[in-house]
Amino acid sequence: MFDWFWIIPALPLAGFLVLTLGPSLSRATVSGLTLATSTLAAVLSASFAIVFLQQGLHPFGHTRVLWTWMDIEGFTPRIALYVDALSMTMVLIITGVGVLVQLYATEYMSDDPDYQRFFAYMSLFVGAMLVLVLADNFLLLFLGWEGVGLCSYLLIGFWYRDPLNGRAARKAFIVNRIGDAAMLVGLCLLFTELGTLEIQAILRKATLQWTISDPLAVAATALLLGGAVGKSAQVPLQVWLPDAMAGPTPVSALIHSATMVTAGVYLIARTHTLFALAPATQTAIVVIGTITMLFAASSALVQRDIKRVFAYSTISQLGYMFIALGVGAAGAGIFHLFTHACFKALLFLVAGALMFSLHHEKDLMKMGGLRQDLPLLFWVAVIGAASLSGLPFITAGFFSKDQILLQAWISPHGGRWLLTAGLIGSVLTALYSFRVVFLAFFGDKHKEVSSSPGWRMTVPMVVLAALSLGVGWLGWSPQAEEPSWFIRLMDTAMPVHQPNPVTETQASMIAFLASSAALLGVGWAYLMYMQRPASLEAAGKTETVQAIRQFLLRGWAFNWMYRWTIQKPFRFLARAAKHDLVERTYDRLLVRPFLSTASSAKGDIVDQAYERLLMRPFQRVADINQDDVLDRVYRGLTWLVEQAAVTARRLQTGQVRWYATVLAAGALGLAGLAVLT
Repeated sequence: MFDWFWIIPALPLAGFLVLTLGPSLSRATVSGLTLATSTLAAVLSASFAIVFLQQGLHPFGHTRVLWTWMDIEGFTPRIALYVDALSMTMVLIITGVGVLVQLYATEYMSDDPDYQRFFAYMSLFVGAMLVLVLADNFLLLFLGWEGVGLCSYLLIGFWYRDPLNGRAARKAFIVNRIGDAAMLVGLCLLFTELGTLEIQAILRKATLQWTISDPLAVAATALLLGGAVGKSAQVPLQVWLPDAMAGPTPVSALIHSATMVTAGVYLIARTHTLFALAPATQTAIVVIGTITMLFAASSALVQRDIKRVFAYSTISQLGYMFIALGVGAAGAGIFHLFTHACFKALLFLVAGALMFSLHHEKDLMKMGGLRQDLPLLFWVAVIGAASLSGLPFITAGFFSKDQILLQAWISPHGGRWLLTAGLIGSVLTALYSFRVVFLAFFGDKHKEVSSSPGWRMTVPMVVLAALSLGVGWLGWSPQAEEPSWFIRLMDTAMPVHQPNPVTETQASMIAFLASSAALLGVGWAYLMYMQRPASLEAAGKTETVQAIRQFLLRGWAFNWMYRWTIQKPFRFLARAAKHDLVERTYDRLLVRPFLSTASSAKGDIVDQAYERLLMRPFQRVADINQDDVLDRVYRGLTWLVEQAAVTARRLQTGQVRWYATVLAAGALGLAGLAVLT
C-alpha cells in the first residue's frame, strides 16, 4: 500500500500546476480545487497512518523509488520517498493543519484581487514541504528545502505593491540563503566522505566509519546545523521571521505551524544519528536553543503588533525544540513540534479573525473589550494561550513542554542551569500569552466590531482548539519510568542508544515546577494588565524601564547590530570597488592638475596652432566621411545588438507562467526527439 504514498505530495503540486498554468478561474472554482486536493491529501495521510500503526511499535521504514534522476559515474540520485514514524507524523501535521488553514483562507482572502495566485502559492508551499519530509535522499530533501524557501519569499511578499512587504520577503530569502549555503557545503562533505546522499545509507555508514567526536562528524553536523538555524529562525539568523508577518495571516499560520520553520527541527531529528557522533555540536544546539528561547520570549513581552507577539513566540518555542534535540531527546522535540503546530496555528488564526473583525487592526493597544462581541473567538483564544503557556493537565503544551524540561534536567548535556532557563522561559511564555488575551478581550473597548468571522473561519479554529486540548494525552505515560506511546513511536524511527533513566520523583518534581511556572506567568499577566497597580505603572514610566522596553521591542537590536557591523561596511567596500581608490588618487594627483594647466593655457599661441594645424583638418575629414561605408556597418551592428537585447528581454519576462510554458515546450520537444531517434 505504501507504494502509493507518492499521491499525497502529488495532489497539492497538481493543484499548483492547474492554478498556475490554467486559465483565470472563478473564486469558487479556485477554492473548490484547492480544498479538494488538500482534503484528499489529508484523508489519504490519515488512512496511511492507520495502516502504518497496524504494523505495531517496531522499527519500520518503507522506500518507494519513483525513478532514477541521473546516472553519472556511480552517482545515481533517485526520486524516492521514505516513510517511517517520523515522516508519517510530519505528513499528518502538514496536511492536517494545511487543509484547515486553506479552508480559513477561502474566507479571509475572499476580497483579494489575486485570489488564484495566492492559492497556487499555498498549494506549492504544502507540496514542497511534503517533498522535504518524505525525501529518501539529501538531494531531493534539498530541493524541497529550497522550494519552501522560494514559497516563503512569494507569500511573505504576496502584497508586493507595498515596498515594505517586498523588503521583508527579500530579507527572509537572503538570510535563509546564508544557512542554506552552510547546509550545501555540509552535504558536499557527506557525499565526499561517505560516497552517497541517501539519508539512511549515510546514517549507517557514519556509525561504522566515524567515532564519537570525529572531526569530520563535527564539521558535517555543524554545517547542517547552520542550515537548520537559518530555516528555523534561531539566533543569530532569526531576524527574518518577525518581518515575515508582512504576508497574509493564513501564510503566517502555515509558516509557523506546519511548514518552513519546522524544517530545521526535522532536519536535525532525521539525522539524529550523525549528531550523536558530535557531542560538541549537540552542546552548540543546546546553547543556541536556550539563548533563542529566552531572547524571543522576552521580546514578545512588549510587542504591540499581535502577529509579532506570536512570531517571537514561535522563535522561542523552536528554541525549546532545539534544546530537546541537543540533549538527545528527539522524540520530545518532535512531540512539542506536533502540539505547537496545533496551538500556534490556532493563535495565528485568532489573530487574523481579530484583524478581520476590526478593519485589519493589529495593534493590541487599540483592541479591548471584545469578549462580549466575539465570545467564540475569546474562548478559542484562551485555549490557545493556555496550551502555549503549558497550563497543567488540560492542555497539549503542558505534556510536551514537561518532557523537554525533564530531559533538559537529567541529560548529560543539560543540568540545573538548563532546567532553570527552561522554567524562566515558561514564566515569560505564560506572561506574554495571557497579555494578548487580557489586552484584546478585556478592559475598555477601543474599536467597534465591523464583522464577525463566518463558518469557514470558525470551524478550523474550533478543530484546532480541540486538538490543542486533546493531543497532549498522546504523550502521557501512567508510569514515569516508561516512555509515553508517542515517544515509543518516535523511537522506532529515531532510536535512542543511551536513554536517560527517569524516576517517579524526578517526573513529579518537573511536573510541579512546570505547572508552577505557567501559573506564575498567568498570575503576573493578570496583575499587570487587569489589576494595573499604580506602583507598577509608575515603575514602567522610568527611563531605565523605557530603555529596556525599547531594547526588547527592537528584538535585542539584532537588526541594528547587523546594519552597523555587516551591511554598512559591505556597502562602503562596494562603493570603494565601484569607484576604485587607486583611480581616484590618479585622478586627483595627475589628471585634474593637468586639466587645470591646460585650461589656464587655453588662449596661448601653442594651443591655437594645435587647433588650426591638427584639430580642424581632422574635423573636416570626419564631416566628409560621416556617412561612409564603415559608419553604416557600425550602425548595422548597433541595430543587431539592440534587436538581440529586445529578444532577450522578451524571454526574461519574470512571469512564472511563461517560464513554465517554455519548459513544458522544451520537455515535449526533447520527448519527441527521443521518440524519433
